[in-house]
This record gives sequence, C-alpha cells and structure tokens, in this order.
Amino acid sequence: MSLYRKYRPTDLTQVKGNAEVVETLTGMFKDLSTFPHSLLLHGPTGCGKTTIARIIAESLECKGNDYQEINSANFRGIDTVRDLIRQSAYMPMESAVRVWVLDEIHKMTGDAQNALLKILEDTPPHVYFILCTTEPQKLLPTIRGRCSQFQVNLLSEAQMRSLLRRVVKEEEETLELEILDQIIQDSLGHPRNALQVLEQVLTVPLENRLEIAKQVAEQQSQIVELCRALLKGESWRQVLQIINGVKTQEAEDIRRSVLGYMQAVLLKGDNDRAAYIMEQFWEPTYNVGFPYITYACYCITKNK
Repeated sequence: MSLYRKYRPTDLTQVKGNAEVVETLTGMFKDLSTFPHSLLLHGPTGCGKTTIARIIAESLECKGNDYQEINSANFRGIDTVRDLIRQSAYMPMESAVRVWVLDEIHKMTGDAQNALLKILEDTPPHVYFILCTTEPQKLLPTIRGRCSQFQVNLLSEAQMRSLLRRVVKEEEETLELEILDQIIQDSLGHPRNALQVLEQVLTVPLENRLEIAKQVAEQQSQIVELCRALLKGESWRQVLQIINGVKTQEAEDIRRSVLGYMQAVLLKGDNDRAAYIMEQFWEPTYNVGFPYITYACYCITKNK
C-alpha cells in the first residue's frame, strides 16, 4: 500500500492543519439533528477536500452504496443532476443516511447548477450533499448561499514537517534534514505529493536519496519546474514551454503553489529574486484566470 493511502486520515483527529475546519466540524457532530445537509469545501488542489468529505460521511455513519462520489468534471450535465434528484428520493439501503460528494462541482454546466438548486434548498432528511471545488467563485451565488462553507488550506511548512517526521518514524526509517527540507519545498504544501516523493526516496540507498527527491519532485510537478526556471532567470522562451504544460491546471492553484515555493526559499535566507516573484504573484487570479499567470511570468523573465 502506498504511503499516501496508508497514512490518509480516517477521522478528524488525524487531519493535519486546517484547525478551524476540524474544530467547527467536531462541534457540529455533537448534535447531528442540526448538522447541515449541504456543505461546500473549497480550496487548492490536493489540500484534503475529498479526504475531509469522506470523514464527514463516515461520521454520519454512511456506508456502502449509500455513499457516492461524482466527478463533476466528467459528469457535468443536467442529466447527472436529474439522476441524482431521482435517486435521493429513495431511502438508504445500508445506513441511516445517503451522502453524495460532488467533486470539481464548479465544472458543472450552468443548467446543471440551476437544476441542483432545488434539491439543495429542499433536501430530504436522509440525504447530505458535500460539494468540493477549487474555484467557488465559478458556482452560482445561490448554490454557495445554500451551503455551509469551509475553506480548506494546504499544509504549512511546520505541519508538513510534522507529518513527514511521523511517517518516517512509523516506517522505522531515518531521513537527513536536507532531504526532508527538499521534499517539503517541492511538495508545495500538498501532503499527497510529499508522501509520494518520500515513498520513492525511502526505496533507494542513503547516498542517493537527495538526488532522487529532486528528480521525483520535478517529474511530479511542472509547477516546481516553473518555480525553478523563474528563480534561475531562464528566458521567456524557456519559461513559455513550461507554462504551456500547466495550462490545464487551475490558475489560482498555480499562484498559491508558486507563493508557497518562494516562501520556502526565503525562509532559508535572503533571496531578492524569490521575494520579487512573490510580489508578481501576490494578487488572486479569480477575475483574470490563466492570463494572470502568463503575464506575471513574462514580467519576471524580463527582470533579470
């Protein structure tokens, strides 16, 4: 079993970071009669939204076929919502409740979102909906208004360090501080990324681990490659090739990842270029989208 699956949290006490979300949900679970039937978890890719959604379902004692996950990026049309509404009328088969997790909900069409409004407003007492998204601003305001909202964040450097040290200890391994720092920097706050790199690092001899950590992280994330290119002062032509490779990723995820990487660089000591890159990526991308990323990178390459 992979380290990510092996150490994936199964209850709220195991969740690293996101203390406010954990505290609020823990309090809400004390009285399930008042627990909201529609929740919205939003935050960057890989921050743990789906993991928390599964924990919520488990805490509601939803099991087996009564729990369903729908990837709205693949099933985004009105027919998906119509089928969901039809199924929600049926009572649970194995549990007291039914739970639907709608992942990437912002990718649902406008018609599908409108069709979802009614069931969110008039949800059957045995049904719970958990909506997950990286871009809540793309949802209808009326959908957001019908949900209890939770902002889920990536791990801080300290939280990531704590997680990795615990996993290394439980795996009865040792890891040099330099390698640990390298994994933390390149994981960009994503616990899944960090554990995937760690898993490969632990399979090689001690003398090769640092090099493997760098190689795996770069293969795993084109954003890491982008960050390194910007720091090195690569030409616009070289950076443009990398940008074309991350076009399919959410602009806000890219921006936050770049900020996290540059922050890790700054925490190691003075680095005027890292500070300048952070300045160029400071504002959110919600109103502009990917052109913001392109323009920021262009400006950085012209400032040698």
